[in-house]
Amino acid sequence: MLQRIWRDCDWTIIICTLLLVAMGVVAIGSATHINQTGLHFSTLVAKQLIFFLINIALVIGIQFMDYHKLKDWANGIYIVTIMLLLAVIFVGTSALGAQRWIQLGPITLQPSEFSKLLMIICMAKMLESRYNKLDTFKSLVVPILYVGIPILLVFMQPDLGTSLVYIAIFVGMLFVSGIRLRLVRIIATVGVLLMPLAWFVLKDYQKQRILVFMNPDIDPFGSGYHIIQSKIAIGSGTIFGKGLFNGTQSQLNFLPENHTDFIFSVIGEELGFIGCIFVLILLFMLIYRSIKVAYSCNDRFGMLLATGIGSMLCFEVLVNAGMTMGIMPVTGIPLPFISYGVSALTTNMISVGILLNISMQRKKYIF
Repeated sequence: MLQRIWRDCDWTIIICTLLLVAMGVVAIGSATHINQTGLHFSTLVAKQLIFFLINIALVIGIQFMDYHKLKDWANGIYIVTIMLLLAVIFVGTSALGAQRWIQLGPITLQPSEFSKLLMIICMAKMLESRYNKLDTFKSLVVPILYVGIPILLVFMQPDLGTSLVYIAIFVGMLFVSGIRLRLVRIIATVGVLLMPLAWFVLKDYQKQRILVFMNPDIDPFGSGYHIIQSKIAIGSGTIFGKGLFNGTQSQLNFLPENHTDFIFSVIGEELGFIGCIFVLILLFMLIYRSIKVAYSCNDRFGMLLATGIGSMLCFEVLVNAGMTMGIMPVTGIPLPFISYGVSALTTNMISVGILLNISMQRKKYIF
């Protein structure tokens, strides 16, 4: 059995994941080895590596289960998801003006990160039961309410970026659930018309981010500072970069959040255009494989799971990379497998484990 697993495992997914995490660890080390907060880079690198090794064990363990069991657990998973998001509101810790984390001893967890994958599982079960039945507005009420509750709880933290990830996942999964294109066109039109009203429910700092996105120079030392410094970092890297540990924007602390949200800027400055393209190729190869797994899956639940994971990764890559280059607003969405973060890394690694499980079981291996 182990020999067949080894032989038929999707090695493209595995190799891309390993290379991305390796590049992430190197970039985190480079971004934080001179840190004005006094946190030595080895602490962050060691923590990322330790949780990567733990997650490898999780990924291996996932291969010995039947992913269809997730469908049986979906109702309980949904309740746990809601409870986690409520816990953040009542007992969560605050940082940078938001309350998104729960402190468990030395570890800080971000439930909204885990909840993305948990909701993919829940949505897969819910949409499977409605496959090819989403042909009226009435048929969309339950799915929208089902997804809308966790989205609202995440938005209240406030975390607009992760809320948008939930929406992107939901839209991606709807498209493969047999929704009528007529409904899609109507919803898209209504959404565009109602978009100006969204301005009135945004926090002041979220409005400022949108204004700064359109013109960073209106607040070059405030909200626009991140975008300006990020574009300088990426632009100064030119083709081949300045070399690891030799960036000026990142090493001299001009670039904020350089080991998390803006780590792509560090790669651009130190490894240049070539480094950025290499990272994007790996990420989009992973997304492509998730789509291929979904396309060739033998059942709708697995197809929806793989589609949800692919939608999550695709949206996060596009927004994070676009944010660092100034073509998307700053939202705080991390770059999958690259940005520092225990919660995000664990979520992405378990997602890879599920993809590998679906990929092997489409070859009729049931464990």
